[in-house]
Amino acid sequence: MGDIYKALADPTRRAILDELCERDRQTLFELCGRLTMKHGLSSSRQAISQHLDVLAAAGLIGVEREGRYKFHTIDTSPLRAIAERWPLRGGGEGP
Repeated sequence: MGDIYKALADPTRRAILDELCERDRQTLFELCGRLTMKHGLSSSRQAISQHLDVLAAAGLIGVEREGRYKFHTIDTSPLRAIAERWPLRGGGEGP
């Protein structure tokens, strides 16, 4: 579960997840364009690829290869595991 927290700690990786939530199944090229246009992130493709590797290692995205393209898809099941670990009591207030 530590990989999930590490993956979510970075704002660029959260922006990548936001983009995949908005439009799933994107290539690296598509993600780089959307991150630049919508979030003002001008990271290199290599840097975004490294962020995608961290997200994949945490199980937050899947990668499918079709021909010479790799498509990235979001997987929110690891986030559900976190939410189920600490269920809310009563009205969501503390102990």
